[in-house]
Amino acid sequence: MQFHHNILSTIGNTPLVQLHRVVADVPATILMKVETFNPGHSIKDRMALKMLEDAEQRGDIKPGGTIIECTSGNTGMGLAIAAAVKGYKCIFTTTDKQSKEKMDLLRAFGAEVIVCPTNVESQDPRSYYSVAARLSKEMPNSYWCNQYDNLSNRQAHYESTGPEIWAQTEGRVTHLLTGVGTGGTISGTGRYIKEQNPKVKVWGIDTYGSVLKKYHETREFDEKEIYPYITEGIGEDIIPKNIDFEIIDHFEKVSDKDGALMARRLAREEGIMLGYSAGSAVAGMLQLKDQLTKDDIVVIVIHDHGSRYVGKIYNDDWMRERGFLDTELRVKDIIARKNDKSFIAVSKNQTVREAFDLMKSRDLSQLPVVDGEDIVGAISETAVLNFLLENPLRHAEQTLSQIMSEAFPMVDESLPFSQLRMYISKETPAVVARDRAGDKHIITQYDLIQAM
Repeated sequence: MQFHHNILSTIGNTPLVQLHRVVADVPATILMKVETFNPGHSIKDRMALKMLEDAEQRGDIKPGGTIIECTSGNTGMGLAIAAAVKGYKCIFTTTDKQSKEKMDLLRAFGAEVIVCPTNVESQDPRSYYSVAARLSKEMPNSYWCNQYDNLSNRQAHYESTGPEIWAQTEGRVTHLLTGVGTGGTISGTGRYIKEQNPKVKVWGIDTYGSVLKKYHETREFDEKEIYPYITEGIGEDIIPKNIDFEIIDHFEKVSDKDGALMARRLAREEGIMLGYSAGSAVAGMLQLKDQLTKDDIVVIVIHDHGSRYVGKIYNDDWMRERGFLDTELRVKDIIARKNDKSFIAVSKNQTVREAFDLMKSRDLSQLPVVDGEDIVGAISETAVLNFLLENPLRHAEQTLSQIMSEAFPMVDESLPFSQLRMYISKETPAVVARDRAGDKHIITQYDLIQAM
């Protein structure tokens, strides 16, 4: 029989998946290390188990003890899973900017979650870092993992993530890219990959409001760089010991908005629902695409699953409140609201009678006229009726090419609702739009009225 003794042995050996649509204009091959296949749906499962098992070997925690950690959610999840298997209790401190889903998931595993304020310095006694440190001193038989400075974090990736990527790419990886928070992923994975091939570029993704990029470039800790940001899982207001800045070739900052929008695109265009920092990682790679060639193989290591962010970046209201989504409707929104999204057209070689019968049976007021795949004209019910009334019945067998008008304007799906007035009028009752999948849609005056 093939089975695992417990859930912990399923950690690792995650797949590489190629991206296509969101990276269509990137010359390189873009591969994503999809860490959501871990049991906790996060890459943090790897280092959580490593930190705990190393602590056990050192005798830092005894059976029945309590695991303490300051976490944005994912490391806590990995530790909670390991604790459930091994019989430990868990107390996690987190910040009030983390999603409710993350906190609820930790509690589902029986953990106690203490929510601390985000906008305080790490040394403030109220910070999630300081609270975890205090609890570890006060509670007997407890162990504070401290993922920021515990070097078992990056060692886990040196032993697992790095070798997996090297083997999966058959040593052809040219660029390694990932978001940087504690620094364990990029430092451990990057060190292993560079030991195999020093020419591999290692790029770290940072966020605005974090000190990491400037510190990497100047070795200056500039407090002026620190300000609140929304992105979860990357960026720091401290310098974790796990970050090996010598391994990292470049830091790229990505805005809160760009990271959120890209995460949504990954779900809709690649079918991969990922977390906030994954969107930031792909957005950062696109900002650096001019440095890539067709021979490059880029591996993007992502951190967690999008289910943690259903109430945030995947919620339109949350996105609009922060100005990440336009409040004005666009052509694509009108298409999405249509009950019937089918594109109905007639051939220029069809007869007036055939067009009339189709319009009557489908209750259509206008139709595009096509020649193969090309839209070459348009007809309206008014034009067809006038022709039939003004001409003998036999003329109904004439082809549409003889009575069609100019083709309806083609508009981009991102065109704002207000700008459609430049195209739709009494003389031009409809427009045609093409969506990201390449499918054509007709938008009529009736569709506009329905959207309003």
